[in-house]
Amino acid sequence: MKALVLAGGSGTRLRPITHTSAKQLVPVAGKPVLFYGLEAIAAAGITELGMVVGDTQAEIEAAVGDGSAFGLQVTYLRQEAPLGLAHGVLIARDFLGDDDFVMYLGDNFIVGGITDLVARFTRERPAAQIMLTEVGDPRQFGVAELDAGGRVVGLEEKPERPKSDLALVGVYLFSPAVHAAVAELKPSWRGELEITDAIQWLIEAGLRVESSVITGYWKDTGNVTDMLEVNRLVLESVEPRVSGHVDAASDLVGRVVVEPGAVVERSRVVGPAIIGGGARIRDSYVGPFTSIGASCTITGSEIEYSIVLPRASIAGVGRIEWSLIGHDVEVTPAPHTPRAHRLVLGDHSKVQISS
Repeated sequence: MKALVLAGGSGTRLRPITHTSAKQLVPVAGKPVLFYGLEAIAAAGITELGMVVGDTQAEIEAAVGDGSAFGLQVTYLRQEAPLGLAHGVLIARDFLGDDDFVMYLGDNFIVGGITDLVARFTRERPAAQIMLTEVGDPRQFGVAELDAGGRVVGLEEKPERPKSDLALVGVYLFSPAVHAAVAELKPSWRGELEITDAIQWLIEAGLRVESSVITGYWKDTGNVTDMLEVNRLVLESVEPRVSGHVDAASDLVGRVVVEPGAVVERSRVVGPAIIGGGARIRDSYVGPFTSIGASCTITGSEIEYSIVLPRASIAGVGRIEWSLIGHDVEVTPAPHTPRAHRLVLGDHSKVQISS
């Protein structure tokens, strides 16, 4: 079995962060969300991986390399425009050959990995196997309709009137039969080749499509709220570790990770939280569910339930929460602005905030 990871999207829901950074590389708990998927694929025993990339190819290739750090052999497949998930399968045809494969969306996060899912597919060999989860508003997702026996009988992409509340999770397993389906597709009303249409083609051709409803945690990290929620979830499982310097005037409470080269002085850090390598925390409070990136500086400020990307600087700010702050951002005090702050700041921004 091979793997196909789709990492070519533009990340419009995470702008302005994604104007200058691939959405799949935004870190949660100090690690790019893409890496969690790569680790899950390797843990399932898969070694050959095709990575569909777009305009952010250089950045993703620099981060992932040849895949050897994950136990993978990565082949990069250029997608000139984001023309749909099924288009990713289409351009990967030569790489995939006649092998079964798992398709994994690079900005999705699934607790528990995919090992059991892969084992079930290998054992039962349907034409396709999909993962489903119950959602509050199915209109935002691909939606599956099941018969009384749990077999998939229909799929729709972002329907106005959903036939169920079961949304497709961003992991799919296919036999080579899917290539015939993809070859027959026409662009949808969105101008994309929809993977839901390909699976529907398999169903109408009389081929077996199986599903499983996941009970664990899944998130599409395509927006700030979901990114912060995944960060919270991952931080809940961290083990405390202090590899940097924490002075006697500081206080670490709960599960706090201080990476090598980080310095915490006259500050209080309440976990779960991660202080990245080379970061400086001085005269500040870092609250729960916060990830401070490498080489950041936090001085005379309070922050919690937030992600701060590398090299950002926050100084003299009364309090920040529920925020995603980009690379190289500077946040400093200014008079006559509200004291309550909720921010999404793009890379290289400079913002003045009242203390």
